[in-house]
Amino acid sequence: MTNYIALAIPFFFLLMGVELWAARRVGARVYRFNDALVDLSCGMSQQVLLVFAVGVLGTGYVWLYQHRFFTLRGPVAWLLAFFAVDLIYYWWHRLSHRVSFLWAVHVVHHQSEDYNLAVALRQAVLSVWTIWPFHLPLALLGVPPVVFATVESFSTLYQFWIHTELVGKLGWYERVFNTPSQHRVHHAVNPRYLDRNYAATLCLWDRLFGTFQEEREQPVFGLVKPLTSFNPLWAQVQAWAALWHASREARGLDRLRVWLKGPDWRPGGPRIEAPEVTRAAQRKHDPGIPSGLVAYLAANLMVAIAGTTYLLFTQFTLPVPLQLALAALVLLTLLGWGGLMERRRWAPAVELGRLALGACVAVAWLRAAHPAWAVVFAAVAVALALWFLRSATSAAAASSASHDGAPEVPQPPDGALPGGVTPGLTDVGPPFG
Repeated sequence: MTNYIALAIPFFFLLMGVELWAARRVGARVYRFNDALVDLSCGMSQQVLLVFAVGVLGTGYVWLYQHRFFTLRGPVAWLLAFFAVDLIYYWWHRLSHRVSFLWAVHVVHHQSEDYNLAVALRQAVLSVWTIWPFHLPLALLGVPPVVFATVESFSTLYQFWIHTELVGKLGWYERVFNTPSQHRVHHAVNPRYLDRNYAATLCLWDRLFGTFQEEREQPVFGLVKPLTSFNPLWAQVQAWAALWHASREARGLDRLRVWLKGPDWRPGGPRIEAPEVTRAAQRKHDPGIPSGLVAYLAANLMVAIAGTTYLLFTQFTLPVPLQLALAALVLLTLLGWGGLMERRRWAPAVELGRLALGACVAVAWLRAAHPAWAVVFAAVAVALALWFLRSATSAAAASSASHDGAPEVPQPPDGALPGGVTPGLTDVGPPFG
């Protein structure tokens, strides 16, 4: 079965380059390196782990299809699949904003305080599991697996281009289809924009079920309770940690309600309200990254993208031990640069360990069949390690010089979680976006 998402990867980056070029032409800044890096990291995390989940997801659908009630073929199957996949996405998406444990998954996609094509790739690793039960009835209705997988892939691909600030309203097209203008509303934290525009391809469902909202005021993006972290792995679990903490502090049935009520609900108190906000008043989480590390992280981003792409194209042919090794390397890469951007003490050890592991995997994998390539990959790992040590040393020296005589920075309160977030229900935030 064709992996259309993997085939589209070069076009994702091509279009991001076009967006960046177009933004500069009009004097707009729509990308920040640190935020975009985390967006792409979340997307790579999802795709890497999906390699190991696709067998279960696909087998479940195929098994139910073998017990189908109807048999659909030809245009009828494709037409039904298109409308059904789109309607199912609407309701899954809507519930993912109104049920806390589903929001804990989906919140990953809304954490960015920017709005660009990279944000489209910021996905939760568990989202494929939360939407899976919604898709299974299509198998019983007789939608063939290939038809379903193809329609679902193109539904996902359609939603890529609507994540941009550079495309305005599109006239008559807005009446039927989801557009950048409509999806900007969906990602906004402006109070009047909350819980609106859940569509994938067709906005007809929002209009039919009363959740449509036209873009009128300038949207402000992110969460009411910002993540304040550039660790891509922490981004995936932060909301779960907050829910767990809130449920432990609750009493009686409230421990269950914390997970099932809306994310704006809290035990024994008023609902969390979103304040009015403007672009001018918004203060984005934007810690500086030393220039030497920017180049190093950019180079490693290319390596991680290459590794992820290779894993996607070989998911049915590469031996499982090598899949696990490559997946571990990619995930360690993401963890390492998250720590480096946040200047965590453990980050250098993780980064050097990741490079050493990469060299060992390359040598073990290639030394018999391709010894020359084994030497090349090992040499690249050594070169990256030397580059990192030099960049880290320069960054530490520059940081020390800039802080000489500066007042001591206040420390986070006791019990604060990574990224300076204190655990609690409000960390999850209402379904902002």
